[in-house]
Amino acid sequence: MTRIFLPLASLSTVTLIIAMALGLSIDDPKVATSAVQAGVQYHFLTALSALCFATLVHAIVLTYFMGTGRWIEETSNAYRLPATFFQRNQSIKYRTIPAMVGAFLLLLLTGALGAAADPAAPLKFAGWFNITPDKIHLSVAIVSVVVNIAVNFLEFSALERNGDIVDEVLVEVKRIRLEKGLAV
Repeated sequence: MTRIFLPLASLSTVTLIIAMALGLSIDDPKVATSAVQAGVQYHFLTALSALCFATLVHAIVLTYFMGTGRWIEETSNAYRLPATFFQRNQSIKYRTIPAMVGAFLLLLLTGALGAAADPAAPLKFAGWFNITPDKIHLSVAIVSVVVNIAVNFLEFSALERNGDIVDEVLVEVKRIRLEKGLAV
């Protein structure tokens, strides 16, 4: 799984950074020239794509943990393996999920603040504490990218540890099958 995750997480991070760079390249979104509005549109579409792709990467990790957890549980029951394999898997999964959810919520908040910062939006957001909406959006976007990178590292580490558990289960199953004279 780590071979699949690494390129996906890297691409996710690159798309988030490109979306941020496109946003930073917009001079004044209030200007109604076609060049400025095209820049706003590219930023919006790229940011929306980056948000969806980053969410997909986190969802793939969650799905992997759900699948391997179920497999470890069923295999442990079928071969009467110690419950520690399943418990370790669950521990890794449940330590990773809150970080994934936090990263996802930050991505959503960044998008919502970006929409609120858009001068063409029907919602008029004035900002907080004399900080303009675009600065708030940029600050949350920076935090969102940094948190997503950190969560990707956490997920990679969790995937490696979970892969070790899967390998240990396979070794035990092979040992049991050989002892019973079954095909391996």
